[in-house]
Amino acid sequence: MSQTASKFLKITDKKLSKPILGALFMLFAAFSFALVNSANDYSQQVNGVSAPAVAFFQYLFASIFALPWILREGRKALATKNLHWHILRVILSAIGVQAFVASFTIMPFPQIIALVMISPFFVIIGAGIFLREKITFFRVLATIVAFSGAMIILEPWTSEFSFKALLPLLAALVWAGASLITKYLTFDEKPATITVYLLILLTPINLLFYAGSGFAIPAISALWLLIALGVLTALAQYFITKAYSLADAAYLQPFDDLKLPINTLVYLVIFGYALSANFWPGALLIISASLFIALYENRK
Repeated sequence: MSQTASKFLKITDKKLSKPILGALFMLFAAFSFALVNSANDYSQQVNGVSAPAVAFFQYLFASIFALPWILREGRKALATKNLHWHILRVILSAIGVQAFVASFTIMPFPQIIALVMISPFFVIIGAGIFLREKITFFRVLATIVAFSGAMIILEPWTSEFSFKALLPLLAALVWAGASLITKYLTFDEKPATITVYLLILLTPINLLFYAGSGFAIPAISALWLLIALGVLTALAQYFITKAYSLADAAYLQPFDDLKLPINTLVYLVIFGYALSANFWPGALLIISASLFIALYENRK
């Protein structure tokens, strides 16, 4: 991590409480993932890169981006007592990545995000059962309000779903499991180490999917976008892991819903995606729920 980033962390650690700081890192992750999704969609729809190829090169370049840090830190960069949890997290993440990437060619992006927004419910339930976190009334209420805002924006009930439309739901389920494991790992390990294990273990798994799809080589013109996709992926994974190291998984879930308005706005800028009349009321619910739970937890 750069000296500038290290100074930023030291300053914010002194000025802000851990819940607020965790919420900020969740927001950074949301912006990064919005750019990742846009680059992902553009690579497939415009550059004609296959979904397995996008997933493989995305995490390959993300691993290369993290390589200087690994070389600088040496053996301690990969020091862990929880290798089995890292492996399980990577398997769940790989299934989620493949399901999510494949869904871009099946349905409109807003519908995909609406279905993936189910994930916070799985995380809150799992955090209470497996991590023994306190699931307060206000945490549940904030998550329900934020999710309701997502539904108001996207109205997924107006679309007819096929069996393939369940792919985003599968991604939501397995990513919730990966999020819970991420939170568990932050009890003993540094966010950077957790991020690096995901990147270096996920690359060979994605290679198997890529090989199974026929090993179609992307055009040179698509290479720069795939490199940018890898860098953004590494940053997004680090931000979300840092967030989990600072705050409870259940508390952070309403901020996960901020991905929806952020993704929509990014698509508006990049693709000219038109906002529906329901966008602002729904976005207001999402942002209000996120701010409320952040201020409430910080006051406590």
